[in-house]
Amino acid sequence: MSDLIDLTIHDEAKLERAIERAREQNIIIPTFKQMINPDLIPDAIKEKLAEVGLWDLNPVNLFRINWHNEPAASGGKYGRVNYLVLPKELTGVDAKIVVLLGKWFPTGAHKVGAAFGCLVPRLVTGQFDPTTQKAVWPSTGNYCRGGAYDSNLLACESIAILPEGMSKERFEWLSKVAGETIKTPGSESNVKEIFDKCWELRASGQDLSIFNQFEEFGNYLWHYEVTGRAMMEALDEVMGEGDRFRATISNTGSGGTIACGDYMKEQYPGSKIVASEALQCPTLLNNGFGAHRIEGIGDKHVPWIHNVKNTDIVTAIDDNGPMGLIRLFNEAVGQEFLVGLGVDADLVARLPELGISSVANVLAAIKTAKYYEMDANDVIITVATDSMEMYASRLVELTEEHGQFTDLAASGVFHQYLMGESTDNMQELTYVDRKRIHNLKYFTWVEQQGKTYEEIQAQWYDPNYWTSIHGHVDELDALIDAFNERVGLLAELLAAEAV
Repeated sequence: MSDLIDLTIHDEAKLERAIERAREQNIIIPTFKQMINPDLIPDAIKEKLAEVGLWDLNPVNLFRINWHNEPAASGGKYGRVNYLVLPKELTGVDAKIVVLLGKWFPTGAHKVGAAFGCLVPRLVTGQFDPTTQKAVWPSTGNYCRGGAYDSNLLACESIAILPEGMSKERFEWLSKVAGETIKTPGSESNVKEIFDKCWELRASGQDLSIFNQFEEFGNYLWHYEVTGRAMMEALDEVMGEGDRFRATISNTGSGGTIACGDYMKEQYPGSKIVASEALQCPTLLNNGFGAHRIEGIGDKHVPWIHNVKNTDIVTAIDDNGPMGLIRLFNEAVGQEFLVGLGVDADLVARLPELGISSVANVLAAIKTAKYYEMDANDVIITVATDSMEMYASRLVELTEEHGQFTDLAASGVFHQYLMGESTDNMQELTYVDRKRIHNLKYFTWVEQQGKTYEEIQAQWYDPNYWTSIHGHVDELDALIDAFNERVGLLAELLAAEAV
């Protein structure tokens, strides 16, 4: 199964054109090892970052695709992994809930890393020609933003595809970065419509390459290697003597982020992987369907790259919870209420670093802690994909719908959705349960998207299928190094630094 990520050189002529384009546009590509450990990044590149904004369309920001960026809008370099530890005063549980923060990536979301993991392997192997082809990024939100951003930094034309019901901030931002933006019918749960648009584009005769996050193993690899190792760094700081790591929590979405659970389970074999989704569309929990407001989670299907066989628990979160809590965490009345309860004011000031799906992950973590009756020595970890930066309009809409947020409303939201979070709508998965969920892949991926019966069977029965992906990093980094060497800019930079 080593071909799940194709790292063979396909077309030397395409590769040479990509190298020439990189030389013209001052592009140096970071390795996976540098994204995992920014200490490996040359000082000369770090110095360039001092004059560049976190979201700037500057190729040097490729070196900010990691979890270690200083939390600064401009000029930041690197520090510790960005995370929060949520206390009992906020969560109602004794367990430590650690939340990695995606806000401090370029674009304000970690999906820029997943997109990198999909595009760069094709770029450095001559599979993608930036001088003729367009990179197509189908998504329910942040992935197409990340893909458009990466494409811009790598001097590639891009097409972003996302549902028309996503926040207006997403579309406003994409209008400035993506070459083209296509709106499909529906909202977060309307993934098939995105897939259908991709087939239309394939049939259009345009020279393009579709980077479908739901089936791209570069997405899985990036989170397994980069997010998984960032989690370990955070735990090294958080866990004390006698502490136990118990679970990795992730919305399923594309099936990419949850790959970090595979990494964490290898480090802590007794830990659980918890997949979360919206109660209004309980695809994994109940083979269900519907529509929901947890922005950025696509569903009504099981992603091809989701290692279902390694998933232990499924939870479903009522979308009223995250929608209420973003008001509690972001409006002055809600923040004052939390401080009045004894929640640390500095932590409260940072709660806007949790976007809508991030809050859903926190609620799934609370459910998990309650289900297993975890105590103060138990540690669980999850991810804040993004912050509220792309959702200010949702707060306006909620005010228009429900009126001004009052102290009474803040109390109601706090007690209902934090203190009152229950263990309803969650299931420990048996072998049969896992296979049931896995089998749902057939209807999307074999019947509709061109995968084969043999492939879906291999995902379940081949013991080396998923682990075969993990060994790609050294080979991929060697290809990136070779690409940079042929471009020549890195050598020039290092030579100037040595003088």
